Amino acid sequence: MFLKNYRAEDLKKDLPSGIIVALVSIPIAMGYAQIAGLPPVYGLYGSLLPILVFGLITSSPRFVFGVDAAPAALVGSLVVGTLGIRLQSAAAVRVVPVITLAVTLWLLFFWLLKAGRFTKFISSPVLGGFITGICTEIILMQIPKLYGGTAGMGEIAELLPHIAATAQAGFNVLSLALGVGTFVVIMLGKRVCPKVPMSVVMMGVGAVLTLIFHLDQHGVALLPAVPPGLPRPVLPQLDARLLAMLPRIFISSFSVALVITAETLLATGSVGMAHGDSIDNNRELLAYTAANLVSGLFGCPPVSGSVSRTGIAGDFGVNSQMMSVVAAATMALVLCFATGFIGFLPVPVLTGIVIAALFSILEFDLAHKLKKVDRVEFVIFYIVFAVVLIRGSVAGVVAGVGLSFLTVVLRASRPATAFLGCIPDHEGFYALSRTRDARPIENVVLYQFNAALFFANIGVFQSQLEAAVTSNTRVAVVDARGISSVDVTATEQLLILYRHLKARGVRLYLTEHPGAVNDQLRTFGGQVLFDDHALRPTMAMALADAGLTPPYPLTEGDGATYVRLPEGAAGQGGPADAAMAEYEWVYGADADHKMREMAERFAEDIAAADRFDGEQIAAKEQRQFGQYWSGLDEEKFMDLLEMRLAMMENKGDLSAEQYQKIVADLVAYHAHLDEKLIGMEREALKRIVHFRMHRERYFKTHYPETFEQFRQARNRHRQILKQENPALAARIEAWRKQLADQMDWPPHS
Repeated sequence: MFLKNYRAEDLKKDLPSGIIVALVSIPIAMGYAQIAGLPPVYGLYGSLLPILVFGLITSSPRFVFGVDAAPAALVGSLVVGTLGIRLQSAAAVRVVPVITLAVTLWLLFFWLLKAGRFTKFISSPVLGGFITGICTEIILMQIPKLYGGTAGMGEIAELLPHIAATAQAGFNVLSLALGVGTFVVIMLGKRVCPKVPMSVVMMGVGAVLTLIFHLDQHGVALLPAVPPGLPRPVLPQLDARLLAMLPRIFISSFSVALVITAETLLATGSVGMAHGDSIDNNRELLAYTAANLVSGLFGCPPVSGSVSRTGIAGDFGVNSQMMSVVAAATMALVLCFATGFIGFLPVPVLTGIVIAALFSILEFDLAHKLKKVDRVEFVIFYIVFAVVLIRGSVAGVVAGVGLSFLTVVLRASRPATAFLGCIPDHEGFYALSRTRDARPIENVVLYQFNAALFFANIGVFQSQLEAAVTSNTRVAVVDARGISSVDVTATEQLLILYRHLKARGVRLYLTEHPGAVNDQLRTFGGQVLFDDHALRPTMAMALADAGLTPPYPLTEGDGATYVRLPEGAAGQGGPADAAMAEYEWVYGADADHKMREMAERFAEDIAAADRFDGEQIAAKEQRQFGQYWSGLDEEKFMDLLEMRLAMMENKGDLSAEQYQKIVADLVAYHAHLDEKLIGMEREALKRIVHFRMHRERYFKTHYPETFEQFRQARNRHRQILKQENPALAARIEAWRKQLADQMDWPPHS
């Protein structure tokens, strides 16, 4: 909570921000409360405790919560269209809090589900089209109130005839002048003096005009007077009629909760990114849930984030949610001491304020931008917009969510791909279609695929690779760094492609992909790719495995054109370091488990054979792991094997005589390993040496008796070796001394 670390100096900006937000909320919240079907005062009630609760829980230091357009319109549509209840009637006052509590249950479910992560699937064009449709629909509903008529309800097919009918029934020119004048002044004020809250100014002007000219005597409707006082909690009155409505209320309220979640989370994230704020989406959902629970318990409509009021607070330099505390306190003072002025507010003035607020939310500028850069998303924007106007907000939610997921699938099914080559005398690999000087490597296809590989795009992967492979192709290497995951269908088709190319004499490699993809391939039955060593960390390593090392021969040259690609280029580290990383890259979290299993099997084989055969061990390692095996991996494996054998002797599974014989073989094999280490690059050698030291410390700490037994057996064998084969013993000591001198590492005891 922000109060723990609140800085007193921030109050000089949070205080005016909170006061302005409260004052701006007065006309806007009252108007939106009417749209939701409640008397205007419930907009003020909804701008008190719910805002305070949100401010105390949210992770956003500057976002404003309150009664807002989209949820209000959805609730109003639900009240009239689905439930058949007249707006601002006693029945509406009873049913709207129930809708708010149903929305709260959905928000609680979203919080438990951690549904904030799913908002990324709702694209900006979809949300923009939906919000623009909702706002346009509300504006059409409000237009009759500008000239003295009643607000319309329903979709565009009902709204346009209602506008015409109310205009013919009675048209008050003074009301229209007040409403349109208010709208024009506010819109001009945003351009000329954006920091002046013109909606508050016009609210005051309207009240003053009523006091001076008695506008109600000239046919101008006024808001009903509101008694002073703070809101009181209201428990839902569940009579038989309301109980019968509950299933429809619960189902329809899902769309309200979804809009609150999607619109507010996306807007909060956008504002947070602009100011460098860290936003916790799940905590935000908890804040929405708590705020709407309080709103429902006090008889108010659902509340959500307000982009327009957040922008106003930002203009005054808001720094923390102390702004919400101040706004709630200001609203409490208004409710206690200043409600008398509400009865002097002309309805057309309030309507002009609401329409001006809605105009600032319309996102036709986004549609204009999309028309230039992405025609598909431009069309999606207007599809959602039209569905909301024609079929209503619930249908708009369904269309929006459906189009969002359809867009994701369509884009993923047409991923960005490229064929790669090399530029003479340059390092790396380049797209042939975008790099003029790039040339393919002779008899090699380098293919880049930039999307998760799944059922919808595996056909593209398969067809493009097969089309690129010719009768001369011997190697196909996939740059799969863009493949973040694979599914079972893609794995099956990949294996079919792999076998098909293998039958044609083409070696296929998958490279550069995250290690998690290896886990998925193994799970989905792609073991043959591991057995054939078709998975390599880098493209350069795959080419080297196929017998191609720098400089690579390029096609379309004079036979003497090569690319200079030094060892270690194109993502390949030093050879020893790369090998050390490769085993864990391939086997991931299963690497240690697989090594431990193999050590246990080998220990049992050694005990059964009564001897340790280094050549046999090396052959089994090669069969099991092939090129995914390094010196460090072998060190780890020997560590596990030695510990396992010592434990077997300790338990009596090996006799002392058998164990002494095996230890002798192990010491000789370790000497052979030491000989191979001479000449290895320093960093790789350092890792192995440090691992040996760590291994002995761990062994000694966790298994002291077994370690001491093994140490004594090893020392006894060395003494025997010095007596029986002094030449070999001398070579071993020389190798170990050379390693110790090179690494400043003390020899084994």
